[in-house]
Amino acid sequence: MLPRITLLATGGTIASQQTDQGLMPLTTAREILDFMPSLSQLADITARDVFMLDSSNIQPEEWQQLAQAVLEAAKGADGIVITHGTDTMAYTASALSFMLLGIDIPVVFTGSQLPLTHPHSDAPGNLREAFAMALSQRKGVYIAFQHKVMYGTRAVKMRTLGFDAFDSINMPPIGFFDADGLHLHQVQDACAQAEIDNPLEIDSKVFLLKMMPGTDPEIFDHILRAGYRGLVLEAFGLGGLHYIRRNLIDKLRHISEQGLITLVTTQCLYEKADFNIYEVGKGFQTPGIYGAHDMTTEAAVTKLMWALGDIEKRQAYLTKCLAHEMNEKTTP
Repeated sequence: MLPRITLLATGGTIASQQTDQGLMPLTTAREILDFMPSLSQLADITARDVFMLDSSNIQPEEWQQLAQAVLEAAKGADGIVITHGTDTMAYTASALSFMLLGIDIPVVFTGSQLPLTHPHSDAPGNLREAFAMALSQRKGVYIAFQHKVMYGTRAVKMRTLGFDAFDSINMPPIGFFDADGLHLHQVQDACAQAEIDNPLEIDSKVFLLKMMPGTDPEIFDHILRAGYRGLVLEAFGLGGLHYIRRNLIDKLRHISEQGLITLVTTQCLYEKADFNIYEVGKGFQTPGIYGAHDMTTEAAVTKLMWALGDIEKRQAYLTKCLAHEMNEKTTP
């Protein structure tokens, strides 16, 4: 008996066709399988269209819809493949990593830089590799793309045109493909185990702010007045903000006292934020302000949205590794 794989389609470039208005996602999950008949030799495949969107239009409401579709499919599947546009795939894969904590089968995202039907498309190869990962029995949420397998919380889109669109940040890819097929590394799972009520509940009222020299502290008041409950702050270097002439640190403390939860990360793509090194970072030692350590911006945003879904029970997890999003050894 062949293993059971469910293909969940969400649109994206991989499903796009040329129209008078430009490329639009129109190719269904069943049509993807019809284009790739060799996949049926690997598994007993069930195909379902969850929605058909350019990934720029996939937002937290769609994450919840997709996570629910995964939970339903997981009842009768040994693995799940999700086709998705590349532009926001890292956000969706990261969000589902938290919303699906404890899932016991592989959930593998993939997509392509060119439509499936394009003569030079990277889609067929990415699909074959995503199915191979879905058959691996390695539980968790992953992105398989251009011969690499990455945790959903570690992948970042790095290129707009190159086929090697994603890199795994602050953690090597957990697997790769060569002429011998899929090779998976053994990764020590040091993440905390969390028993979560209503795991699909999230709160999208999170603002992402990138610091620049001269940022006006009043921006924090605007964020608070706009009703945001969380802030991901991309600070300088290891986690510094200016406080001469424009005192960002005092203002950040003020909004924390008003109940805004802040995760501070670094604008640097690699390595970590650490408040303990420089004077300009030590001002962050305030309740409600947390270091994001070595998380990607995508992981920090989605983890904070997830935490705000039940802040009383989940706030303590902001500084704990749950889905390989952070290395707790980097925690100050």
